[in-house]
Amino acid sequence: MDAPDQKKTFAWQPLTPRGVAAFASASLARLLCVQCLVALAAAGIVVWFLHTAWFPPVINAIRQLPDRGQIQRGLLDSPAPSPSVLAQGRFLAFSLDLQHEGNARPPAHLLVEFGRSDFKVFSLLGYLQSRYPPGRTIPFNRPELQPWWGAWSPVFLALAATTVVAALMLTWALLATLYALPAWLLAFFADRHLPWRASWRLAGAALIPGALFMSGAILCYGLGALDLVKLGLAAAVHLLLGWAYLLASPFCLPRHPTIPKLPPNPFSNP
Repeated sequence: MDAPDQKKTFAWQPLTPRGVAAFASASLARLLCVQCLVALAAAGIVVWFLHTAWFPPVINAIRQLPDRGQIQRGLLDSPAPSPSVLAQGRFLAFSLDLQHEGNARPPAHLLVEFGRSDFKVFSLLGYLQSRYPPGRTIPFNRPELQPWWGAWSPVFLALAATTVVAALMLTWALLATLYALPAWLLAFFADRHLPWRASWRLAGAALIPGALFMSGAILCYGLGALDLVKLGLAAAVHLLLGWAYLLASPFCLPRHPTIPKLPPNPFSNP
């Protein structure tokens, strides 16, 4: 009875295949607790990135807007000069180009360009174009947008954190359901003891190292240590990490109790 209890005490660090395998014999509450802590850490990094990388250009763009201007009936009416750069940053930039002439597009990882009847969002993958809603009146001036942003920016950060935590927990649950069968089959053919529910917990724990790796990549991206291309590569690597831990962890499980132990090698030294 001491061996299982000892294994449960070590089911807190899913950073090695053996640590991931320990969650197979741990409780579901322990797995969810560790997942929640990792999701909260990821949410904190995302909130930090938004607050330091994206929010300052938004504030600077609002400060550059004139005292009057609005989007009404699907058309932007503003006395601001066009084309002009509203705010420029390494990660995010805003420009006003009513005719989309392309003369005000500063280098940024993400550029939002406001036109007369639509706006474009440029990134490394191309651009997305969308028209303004025709049935709404949207302010496009400093006196109205500045207090609105000051009141809603904390709400946006809270919504971002909540979305990250909820999305990660839901994604981990769905992927663990899909990955449980490969983990169970691998353990079965390797003569390892892994019941079905335990395979679900092991699959859920195998996804945690990839999430930690991706959180670190976002942190490095925000600090300028990674560019956008390397961040995309890190996103691909974090998916492979989940499979790597999923394939390696079953071999760290104890052998099935019904499988007889191998006889000792008679040619080995006593």
